[in-house]
Amino acid sequence: MNTVNGDIVVFTGNSNLSLVDKICENLGIEKGACTVSTFSDGEISIDIGVSVRGKDVFVIQSTSSPVNDNLMELLILIDGLKRASAGRINAVIPYYGYARQDRKTKAREPITSKLVANLITEAGADRVVAMDLHAGQIQGYFDIPVDHLTAVPYLARYFKDIVNEDDFVVVSPDLGGVTRTRKFANELNLPIAIIEKRRPKANVSEVMNIIGDVEGKSVILVDDIADTAGTITKAADALKARGAKKVYGAATHGVLSGPAIERLKNSSLEKFVITDTIELPEEKKIDKIDIVSVSPIFASAIKRINTSQSVSEMFE
Repeated sequence: MNTVNGDIVVFTGNSNLSLVDKICENLGIEKGACTVSTFSDGEISIDIGVSVRGKDVFVIQSTSSPVNDNLMELLILIDGLKRASAGRINAVIPYYGYARQDRKTKAREPITSKLVANLITEAGADRVVAMDLHAGQIQGYFDIPVDHLTAVPYLARYFKDIVNEDDFVVVSPDLGGVTRTRKFANELNLPIAIIEKRRPKANVSEVMNIIGDVEGKSVILVDDIADTAGTITKAADALKARGAKKVYGAATHGVLSGPAIERLKNSSLEKFVITDTIELPEEKKIDKIDIVSVSPIFASAIKRINTSQSVSEMFE
């Protein structure tokens, strides 16, 4: 018999209201009454409007841009719920900001991803639920349970109707993304290729070599994060130069900062598919970008966590 850990109550800050609404719709519940605003000096104010004593509380908040504001909203919400005697506090973070600062690459550099994990834990979270972390080892930065979800099956499903197994290849834009690319390719029964690149500095990448056969093929580039879109658009150009017929792109997290939208507009990509872990403003929505909702994955995970069922079975 499954154990129910109190009634589910969902709260959120201001980072991704549309995703939270969809998750609540999938769960068949109303969002918990909560106002997140700022005082005149910019400090964040939280007003929780319902009792949470003994409840199984899920705070859904992506730490996307403005990163520091959204992170502070998450921390203050957790603290307020802890002081209100919530039975359990689950921090659901569809996009985990600072994930790329996960190790020291030069002297005197912080590991900010670990710092953020410490802050969330110290604030009072009992569990973290995240999706497609930039590096799997980030799970180990937390001293509380972490449920690591993936959008790969949902992104792959988008391409099922257009894929011809003899004609398509799934491509990793770097060596670090090979495992993710292999999982994506397995969903569609396709071969993979790998782009070897280097980063002379942050947000700048250079394609050095392509490992695998892409000539005469249509390809799907798969990544976890698209920030300035330099990696994905340069990779698309390199694949075209090596004889690829059509190039599609897919990424879980569409950060799309700075010149990203302009680069995608002018790129050789046929389509670029992202999920709604980060809310895309109307002014950034262009014809080349399609959005796949991951709300059903989060809703299913929340139900399973609440009833003490396996979350990993969702992806087996």
